[in-house]
Amino acid sequence: MSKYHFFYDLLQSELSLSDQSAALISTFIKLIISLIIIFIAYKLLTKIGQKSIILFTKNTKTHFDDFLIKNRSFDYLSYILVFLLIEFATPIVFYDYQNFEYYTEKLLRILVIINMIRLIRSVLKSIKDFLKTLPLFADKPIDSYIQVVMIILWFFGIIIIFSVISGKSLWEFFTALGAISAVLILVFKDTIMGFVASIQVSVNDTIRIGDWITMEKYGADGDVLEINLASVKIKNFDKTITTIPTYYLISDSFKNWRGMSESGGRRIKRHLLIKSASIRFLNDDEVTEISKIELLKPFIEVKKPEIDQHNQNKSIDKSLAINGRHLTNFGLFRKYVDEYISNHPQVNKEMLFMSRQLQQTPHGIPLEVYAFSTDKRWPFYERIMADIFDHLIASIPYFKLELYEYPGGTDFIPSKFENNKS
Repeated sequence: MSKYHFFYDLLQSELSLSDQSAALISTFIKLIISLIIIFIAYKLLTKIGQKSIILFTKNTKTHFDDFLIKNRSFDYLSYILVFLLIEFATPIVFYDYQNFEYYTEKLLRILVIINMIRLIRSVLKSIKDFLKTLPLFADKPIDSYIQVVMIILWFFGIIIIFSVISGKSLWEFFTALGAISAVLILVFKDTIMGFVASIQVSVNDTIRIGDWITMEKYGADGDVLEINLASVKIKNFDKTITTIPTYYLISDSFKNWRGMSESGGRRIKRHLLIKSASIRFLNDDEVTEISKIELLKPFIEVKKPEIDQHNQNKSIDKSLAINGRHLTNFGLFRKYVDEYISNHPQVNKEMLFMSRQLQQTPHGIPLEVYAFSTDKRWPFYERIMADIFDHLIASIPYFKLELYEYPGGTDFIPSKFENNKS
């Protein structure tokens, strides 16, 4: 008597049932008993076992096991063990129904394969989450590598599943794949390109998570949130999200502001357009008036006698201002800008700072301020730059200079003086 036929033989000997009835009732009894045992085993694994694991992980120093629990790694392991237990019980339960046993075992093997892949994915996600807590890996595109591994796992998993369903060996499937490899390369072209791009981005350290990048072509201007196999997510400063294919980071140009963030300051590079007709030589009275400006007083006290001595030694005819050497209002204003920047408390003195006169344009002569603010945060940087230029714009009239700007509507309205005169 077979051990699998215990209930079958018992029903036939005690109740004198037919073979078909005895087989059906025997299978039903074994199924109920197996379901009860499997249910108890499942509860032991998912409730008691996992609670014990959670208590154990709380007492460990590492956080890796916490991420395993968060990503349900032990859940998937429990499912695999339960499916294996069911597979073990299947030949016993369906001993009299070979066809049903055959298809049930195939289904269980497929479920085991799928949950094995899910278990590996949860472990990989736990590794990723754990590495993100380490400063060395916090800004690395780990997601890209995990996605590549998962694509390969699912690829082989699907092949194994088809092998289980069809009953053919894996070697036959791989032989067939060799014939359609060109089609696979075409299908996975973007994935392959994204993988290559993510490796180059990581190796060359061109971009990290948290970097501020600007890619005007795609309307991206903000912080990198995520780098994965297919795309890079950027949180713009207007709170929108821009998604750029990873491959474009090596095929197109973009600006990474990391160098500025890691430096001692953020660059200020802005100019004022000075009306060229307002630039002129200054007479002695005007120089005396401007010398009252404290930042220029030491310079004028040195420069003015030097110029006078030079003109006197050369017997310069001073009836025309163009003869000899003279101070200009624009030159003194440039010097004032230099002194103002060098005394500004929020300009980094250890980095380059200067004012420079640029090539004349149809709109005037640009006077550029080039410096670096000590505070690199965007709102504070804008305030520092605005304060500097507010002061410089307000200072221009003291040097009898004019800013160039297009005439507005009020520039064409006669003044009250002109109306009264008419």
